[in-house]
Amino acid sequence: MAKHPFTFNELNMILSEATGKTLGEADVNNVFAKTIDKPKITGIAGDVVEQSILGYPADSDSDPDLIVDGVPTELKTTGIRVKIPKGKTKKEYKAKEPMSITAVSVNNIVKEDDFEDSRFWHKLENLLLVYYNYAAPKAVPAAEYAKFIIEGYQFHQFSDEDKEILKNDWTIVRDFIRDIQANYVDPCTEYPRISSELRKQLMLIDTAPKYPNPPRFRLKQSTVGTIVEKHFGQKLEELDETYSSFKELDDELHRLTTLYKGHTVRELLEMLHINATLNKHKDVSKSVTEQIIVKMLGGKAKKLSKIDLFSKAGIIPKTIVTTTAGTRTEDMKLFQIDFEEWTRSEYDSDEGQLLPMKFDQSFVYNYFAEHQFLCIVFQESTDGDKLLDNKFIGFKRLAFDEAFINSTVKKLWEDVRKLVMKKALVESTLYKEDGTPQINKKTNTIKKSLNFPKSAEYDVFVRGSGTDSTHKNFVLNGIHMYSQYVWIKGSTMVNLLKAIDFI
Repeated sequence: MAKHPFTFNELNMILSEATGKTLGEADVNNVFAKTIDKPKITGIAGDVVEQSILGYPADSDSDPDLIVDGVPTELKTTGIRVKIPKGKTKKEYKAKEPMSITAVSVNNIVKEDDFEDSRFWHKLENLLLVYYNYAAPKAVPAAEYAKFIIEGYQFHQFSDEDKEILKNDWTIVRDFIRDIQANYVDPCTEYPRISSELRKQLMLIDTAPKYPNPPRFRLKQSTVGTIVEKHFGQKLEELDETYSSFKELDDELHRLTTLYKGHTVRELLEMLHINATLNKHKDVSKSVTEQIIVKMLGGKAKKLSKIDLFSKAGIIPKTIVTTTAGTRTEDMKLFQIDFEEWTRSEYDSDEGQLLPMKFDQSFVYNYFAEHQFLCIVFQESTDGDKLLDNKFIGFKRLAFDEAFINSTVKKLWEDVRKLVMKKALVESTLYKEDGTPQINKKTNTIKKSLNFPKSAEYDVFVRGSGTDSTHKNFVLNGIHMYSQYVWIKGSTMVNLLKAIDFI
C-alpha cells in the first residue's frame, strides 16, 4: 500500500497554494541543490512536488504514491506547454510528452487474469496530476526547471468508456505476450515486437522503449493532451456510440461504407444535412469531408479533432482523391516544423553531457509513430472532377510501420538537422533555360529556392507555405522564408494505401 496519507481537502489546500509558483519558489526543502553537480538528473519536477510541496521523502515503491481519504492514488507530475497562438487571446495547453505508467513485466503480466487487479490499472484508477509549464524551446539542465511555473493540478478518474478502452489495450498486450511465451522456445527474441506490431491496435496507450530495454506502458501523448486540454477548459464532443477498440470502430466504419458508398460529395452533403460554402471555383474545400465523417458517426463538430475519442486516440483525418486509373498525385501537408525542437539536444543519462537528441525522442518520430490516418477515399468519375462530384468509395486506416519511420522519416529528420545546425542552409535564385531569373508573376519578384529536402529525392519532404513571396516572415539562419511544413509525396501515399484493405 501507499505510505503517504492525505485528505482530499489537505491536498487541495496545499496544491492551490503552490499553483502559480515556480518549482524553485515551491522548493522549500532545497531539492534543487542536488542538480548543481548532477545536471543530468531526471524527474526533478516530481521530486520537488513530493519532497517540498507534499513533504514526504523519495520513495521507489511500485504501489500508488498516496492514500487520499483512504483511496490509493498515483501522483504524476507532468510537463505541459502553454502558449497563446498568433492572432488569438486564449491560451492553448498541450502535453509535452507521453506519460509513463508502469513496467511491462513480461513474466508478471501473463499471470494477471483480471484487469481490475492488474498493476497497470492500480496505477491508473485514481490519479493526481500536477502540471508545470515546460516554458523552454530546447532541453534544459535539471537546475533550470526551477524557473517553470506550476500551472495547476487535478484529481483524475477515467470514465467507464475510457476504462473499457484501457482494458482492451492492456488485454491486447497481455495476450500477445502470452502467445509469445506459449509458442516460442526463446521468447526474448520475439519481445521487441511488442512495441512495433501492437501499435496499430492500441487506442490510448503504447509501450516504450523496445525490448531488451525494459519497456513501460505509457499513455499516448494525444491521450495525455486530451486530459490536459479538457482540464483547462477545452470542450470536446462525446459521440452517442462508444468504441472500445479499433476493431469496434472499424466495424462501424465498414457499416457506414456499405450505407454511403457510391454517393458523391454533393449527395452526401444533402443526405447528412451539411451546409457547405462554395469557393470561387464553385466547389467545396477538402475540410468538408471531415464534417462528412463526423456526421456519419452522429457527431455535430466540424473537425474530427473536436471529437473526444479521436482526439485522445491520435486519429488524424485525411482526404484521398484517386483518379479514374486509381492513382493520386497530390502531395499531402502534414505539420509545421518547429526548428527549435527539431535541432535540440538532450542530456544523456549515461554520458552526463549534452548530446544530439535521439530520433525516437523527437516530435517527428512521435507524430508518425503515435498517430494514425483515417483516410476517407473518393474517386473521380472523370479526370479533373470537382470534389463535389467525387464518389465516396470507403475508408482506410494507415499506421506508419517502423521500417518506414526509421528509414524514410529518419533520413529527412537527420538531413534537415544537418542543414540547420551546420549552417548549410542556402537560398538560391531560380533561372530559366536562357539564364535569366524566373519571375513570380503574382508579386513580380524573383523566385528563390531553399536546399531543404525536396519531393524529387524524398518521399517525405519539406515545403514552405504562405500567402505570397512578399510575406516571408519566418527567419532561419538569417534567411527570410515561409513557414516550413513536412509533406508526404502523393505517389508515396498511393503505394502505402495500396497495401491496406478498405475497412
